[in-house]
Amino acid sequence: MSPTATGGAVTGDRQVDALIAREVARRDSSLQLIAGEIEPTPGVRAAMASVFDVKYAEGQPGSRFHGGCEVVDELEELAVDRAREVFGAEYANVQPLSGTAANLAVFAAFAKPGDPVLALRLEHGGHQTHGSRANFSGRWFTPLHYGLRSEDEQVDYDQVRELALVHRPRILVAGATTYSRSFDYPLLRQIADEAECILLVDAAHLAGHAAAGTLPSPVPHADVVTFSTNKVIRGPRGGVILARAEHEPVLRKAVHPFTQGGPSMHAVAAKAVAFAETATGDFAAYARTTVALARALSAELTARGLRVVSGGTDTHQAVVDVSALDISGLVAQHRLARAGIVVDKAVLPFDARPVTEGSAIRIGTAVPAARGLTADRIPVVADAMVAAMSTADHSEHDRIRREITGPATR
Repeated sequence: MSPTATGGAVTGDRQVDALIAREVARRDSSLQLIAGEIEPTPGVRAAMASVFDVKYAEGQPGSRFHGGCEVVDELEELAVDRAREVFGAEYANVQPLSGTAANLAVFAAFAKPGDPVLALRLEHGGHQTHGSRANFSGRWFTPLHYGLRSEDEQVDYDQVRELALVHRPRILVAGATTYSRSFDYPLLRQIADEAECILLVDAAHLAGHAAAGTLPSPVPHADVVTFSTNKVIRGPRGGVILARAEHEPVLRKAVHPFTQGGPSMHAVAAKAVAFAETATGDFAAYARTTVALARALSAELTARGLRVVSGGTDTHQAVVDVSALDISGLVAQHRLARAGIVVDKAVLPFDARPVTEGSAIRIGTAVPAARGLTADRIPVVADAMVAAMSTADHSEHDRIRREITGPATR
């Protein structure tokens, strides 16, 4: 079994190698429209498989708890320098194991259990780390939530200001997981100053766009910015914290030793590679393509009778109301999957269906953009999506799969 056939990995374990090969085949035989997934670059994959995966480096560069860290000290400093340069940040911490771990560290740094934290409602697009009762953010802190305006399904900044001034949250969170629009960072900075709270921007889906210049950067306005390196940025699964220099001591201690032990140094190596790649013109072109494809697909689905939440998108993702087809988001997800089109179910901002079903799907274009999908193919994709969602006939789904999974749409 060749490395190419297994996505670059041959483990020697026949069962695991078979599963790797199946996953490669699954991805190659379907159109990946998961908004939170990317196609890592060869350099990132190589770094993830490097010798750094075995090095225990608990602590900070120059102050580790284990010997033999002279090389990984340089590695982490390289990743930090590259992150600071790409995003124009005074401080960067590349140790968080995920975006969730990064958010946990920020909460730990600036809030005490029971403190109020204000963020976007989960059902309006917020993330579970922004106050879900099933998550640390909702169990250990007092979650307060602002929402979207019903008339245009965009952030209600008047409500943000009112809630912030009445409740005086310790942290004001801007960011989302299924919200496709940019945020007004200068206005949020003003509100945070008025309420005397920390402004945290969770830029998981936005950092790549900020780096490429396709969206405004939150860094000049926020106290702290967190993001995942595995969204539009084509890096490893991991998290990063950017902040003003004054916050370095408390954030450093919140990451280690408060919320995690040794970092994954192979992921840090891959982050360093990703940051260098993110600073290139090729990456900027890729990021622009993700937005262009998302906007084109949104427009084509709208032309076919579906409704896109907020009327469009500023990013690589969009939420599409499938109610016109008289199905739930969950049914739409299953029918599309059968036809070789992989999406997530989603809820609408003011959804009447339960969260487990939803009335929408969420689409993302980061993987298709990396794999070479071009705008001229978008009408074909839109036709296939509507056709697949409109029928329960498996033979029709099989026909659509054969049509949609050509080289240009894989």
